[in-house]
Amino acid sequence: MKVLVIGSGGREHALAWALKRSAQVTEVVCAPGNGGMAQIARIAPVDLSDLDSMVELALREQPGMVVVGPELPLALGLVDVLRERGLRVFGPTQAAAMLETSKSFAKRFLQRHQIPTANYAVCTSAEEVEKALELFHAPMVVKADGLAAGKGVVICQTRRAAQEAAQGLFTGELLGSDGERQVVVEEFLTGDEVSFLCLCDGTTALPLVAAQDHKRIGEGDTGPNTGGMGVYSTESILDAKTREWVVRHIAEPTLRGMAAEGTPFTGVLYIGLMMTPRGPQVLEFNARFGDPETQAILARLDSDLAEALSAAIDGRLAEIKLRWKPGASACVIASSGGYPGSYETGKEIRGVDAAEQVAEVVVFHSGTALRAGHLLTAGGRVLGVTAVGENLREALARAYEGMRRIQFEGMYFRRDIGHRALRKEG
Repeated sequence: MKVLVIGSGGREHALAWALKRSAQVTEVVCAPGNGGMAQIARIAPVDLSDLDSMVELALREQPGMVVVGPELPLALGLVDVLRERGLRVFGPTQAAAMLETSKSFAKRFLQRHQIPTANYAVCTSAEEVEKALELFHAPMVVKADGLAAGKGVVICQTRRAAQEAAQGLFTGELLGSDGERQVVVEEFLTGDEVSFLCLCDGTTALPLVAAQDHKRIGEGDTGPNTGGMGVYSTESILDAKTREWVVRHIAEPTLRGMAAEGTPFTGVLYIGLMMTPRGPQVLEFNARFGDPETQAILARLDSDLAEALSAAIDGRLAEIKLRWKPGASACVIASSGGYPGSYETGKEIRGVDAAEQVAEVVVFHSGTALRAGHLLTAGGRVLGVTAVGENLREALARAYEGMRRIQFEGMYFRRDIGHRALRKEG
């Protein structure tokens, strides 16, 4: 069958790469794609903020399956419209995607269904924020209510800092947007963050291997948040007992709750966890594959991705058992100089082919473009060098060897991905 992948980032490149390996898939079309995806799939230009253009493209292509990668098309209701037109789509409806698109909805949902999460307050004004802060001890967390590309979370060490962060979100100054109507103030949780993703068909939650992201731009987890500067996946992140607990007490109650509220959830439920002294707590939900988590997770997948996604669409996930490569995987992101602030694009990229000559390395493109045969930078996060190995040290060594072979002006990457796990291993 033909598969249409909506999106242009490293997540979508990894999805296209995994789907192309399926015996069920005859062609992959990526819209709008990027410079790397153009080398493995047919590219179809489309505007991800234009619902009509995406619908028109899908109806013209008539794929056997549509896979929606980014959050914006989900928020616009692309899945709803395509399903109404008779297409098979992997992803949640606009209403179900509110688990990601509205932090206030998600927090209230978690509270309604008694799913463990941090204490919180939803505020609609600076005055409400000031009153809410009396209920929290420093540090505290201030979050944008809507989509913020992974950059709408501010950890505040003082009440004044929290007030300033909230004001920045209300005015739009903090995110360069029109401003938030609501912000969420939360208790600060301590522990290790874990990305726990499940394929969902409305009833069954089929877990993928866990991963751990590195969101801060600077080494040692310093500096502002980004969309993610690197990630790794190993069996040691969560043991089997804990994985089962998270499915039973978080993923499955979420599916039951969404169904009971008339918005059954199909697609990927991304559970951002904090492993606290009082047990796993939900930091946030995403309603789609993570980026760069997807790169590391799919590098370990030893099953047919198209078969699993089709089963989710058809309500047959209970029949699927996923197989995983043992060991570990790691993805290191190369970004444009200045990211996550202002940065220049159009810089020529060299060495990608050389990087992929390293054993078990594949380079997923995030912000690249092919112009006149030249590969150029076209975004903040540019490339994700991904590798698998028998253990985390080997996977990281391969990823960094691949990274050393790539060059472009202003290129930046963290050299300490996996540092916490390596420290625990001694």
